[in-house]
Order: sequence, then structure tokens, then C-alpha cells
Amino acid sequence: MIVDSTRKGKRFPDSMSKTIPIWTCVLNRAIHNYRMALGGLQASENDLNGSGQDSTYWDCSLHLPLWVSQTEKLMIEIRLEGWTKELEASGADIASVASTLKKPLRPLWISQKTVIWLNEVPDYDSWAFTPIILVSASSSSGNFQRHTTSEFSWNYIAGAGDDEESWSRGLRPDLFWKHAHDVIRSDPASCNQKIADIVEKDRVRRAQRGENAPQVSVRPSKLVTESKFPAERPLDLDTTTIIENEQLSGEVYLCWLGSTNIAVCRTQPAMEVDPDVCILHCDKEYSVSPKNSEFHLHLPILDSKYDRFSLLRHLPSALNFSQTRLREGRKLLVCCQNGEDMSICICLAILTLLYDEAGNLDDGKSFNDSLISKSELRRRLVFICKYAVNARPSRGNLKQVFNYLNERRYGQPPSVS
Repeated sequence: MIVDSTRKGKRFPDSMSKTIPIWTCVLNRAIHNYRMALGGLQASENDLNGSGQDSTYWDCSLHLPLWVSQTEKLMIEIRLEGWTKELEASGADIASVASTLKKPLRPLWISQKTVIWLNEVPDYDSWAFTPIILVSASSSSGNFQRHTTSEFSWNYIAGAGDDEESWSRGLRPDLFWKHAHDVIRSDPASCNQKIADIVEKDRVRRAQRGENAPQVSVRPSKLVTESKFPAERPLDLDTTTIIENEQLSGEVYLCWLGSTNIAVCRTQPAMEVDPDVCILHCDKEYSVSPKNSEFHLHLPILDSKYDRFSLLRHLPSALNFSQTRLREGRKLLVCCQNGEDMSICICLAILTLLYDEAGNLDDGKSFNDSLISKSELRRRLVFICKYAVNARPSRGNLKQVFNYLNERRYGQPPSVS
């Protein structure tokens, strides 16, 4: 189930009307090709076109909502084969998806105006596909200003899901899940105070341990919300424990990238590592107290939302430090506040510049005489994501890495204007 919203005048965003349906089709085709290569699925050309459905049929057709025109659908279909080949060439782990997915993917669209008779919904096991349910949270009234109606007890704010710092009141996902029952049981009048207490207690705890614990400033809000989440979820989590390549409560703490000597994690676990491990710390705030300052480098890199060239300016220092330590045979830990964006981008630059495709340190000799293509960078990113499964690098930061690596090839200084 995927939830999104869009601007006034549209019931569904383009992500649900076109982007996600395209991806489901591309994934279906890649899985079909993989199974065909293994000889595990026999399908004729009729099968690919949506006819001749039988027990071995795997639907590879494009399913779009009715409001997408036939002309646009034909234009998309022309490009599907190329997109499928790009996915297959990226190194994505199609085998795991193919072994897990028993039925082809197919999107279904739900909005606030959708009427569903629950007693007429067929049993899930009888469906010939795996549903991807696309839920549009867009206002049914067409009025996208803040409003409260007699039907709902919440205010609708378009785009608020992408701007959580403006309404979360300092509550991080891990803190929410640790105190989910207390938060949900709070009535609207006491909910904000409950969240403030949770955030402040966590801040004090981190300050006592010498961690970065800035005061959280929250603007007064008149927003009244009613949260509905699953009633049960395992919540206990010792945030001081470093867990290698293991996922708990949606977070991965320390991930070693294959057979390389490079690991990525959030800032907090980096403080607990062995003093012989080199740390490349990419937070704006100096929040890691190194046990061995010789093996520690702090780079105050800002996200691309706040500085479009911050990562570009700091990449030379990050790469020089990494190259020196990796040549010495040492292990390198790259950390940032969430372990999902900045640290991932720096690891991408290191792997591309200093390693070959087999994961061997070679100072980037395989790319000395050529530009690095976006497809090559994509393959390296897919490699990282196989281990750092929570990775979600921003487009702005990835663009800075791409520009730096290619400008470096020609001996040009990075362009920051």
C-alpha cells in the first residue's frame, strides 16, 4: 500500500497515475525474463500480449488508470523494453524478487471518492495478481487550503507528508515506535504535551551520554490530529547496540558493504566502534568523540536542500582521507545523522573512484581514461543498497557526486556556481 497526495484539481498524483504503474510493469517484465532464462516459465508471445492466460501465464502488460490517454499509453509502451534492460543491467537483485513474488504486480487505485462494497471484494487468494494499492490522500472537496469538516477531525495540509519537520514536533520514527502506544492513547488535547515530554527525555538522555542533543524548537500549532496506527508492534530497542547487517524496527545500524573495508551507519553507533576503525563523520554538528583522532575526519556537510554544493566542496577531503586509510589496509566507517543519504553518497564516490567492479581496491584504474556514466554510477549504488537496505540518497546529493567524479577525470576543479 502506497499513500500520496497531489495538488488542487487532481484526484491522483502522477506518481500513482504513471510512475508506479510503469515500475510494476518493468519489474514484471524483468521477473518474466529471469524465469524464462531459468526455463521455469514457458510463455508465448500471446501471453506477453495479455491473451492465452493459463497456469504458466505471467502478466507483463502495462496497466494504467482510465484517465491516462491512449496516446500517452502508447508512448510509454514504446519505452518499456529499454527501461527493462536498464533495470537488468543495473545489478538489481531480480532473483530474490522473482523467488518471493508468486503473482505478477498490478496497481489498484483508491481515493476518498472510491466506493467499495466489502462483502463483494473477492478473496485475496483468488486474485491473479499481487495488488499494489495506491491510496490518494488528496482532498475530496477540491479545497486544498487548511480546513476542518464535520466529516473529519483533522486538518488537510497538502504536501505535509514531505515536510515532517514542520509538524512532527521533534519526534523521530524510532522514538515514535518506542512510545507508540502512549502517543496513540493520548487524546488530542494532551498529545502534543506527551510528544514534548518524550522528545525532551530523549534529549536529556543523549546529552548525559555526551551525544549531540540540541534543543528542539517547536512552533505553536493549532493542528488537531487523530492518529490511527496498528495496535501491536514490537517496540523494545537498545539504541546503544551496534548490530551488523541486521534490521530492527525499520533501522539498520551498521552495514559493511560486501567484502570491502567500508561500512556505513548513523552517527550514534559510530561512537561505539573499535578505535582502530577510521571514521569519516559527515554531520553538520561535531557529535562524535574519536578514541583516536588520527583516524577521524569530521566534515560539516549540509544537505543539498540547504547548500547545493556543500557535498561537492567536501568530497576531495573525504576521498583523500579514505584513500590514505584504505591503502593502509584499515577499515573505514562513513557515518551521518541518519545513515541513509550523505554517508551513502560518500560511499558511492569512494567505491566508484577507488574500487573496481569486483570490489577490489585499485584506485579507480578502470575509469582513468573514461567518463563515468549514469548507468555505471547506478550499478554502484545498487551494490551499496544490497547491504544498506535503508539507503535513500537525495537526487541533489547524487548529482554532486556524479559531477565531481566526471570533472575530476579531466583535472577540472569542481564547479560550485
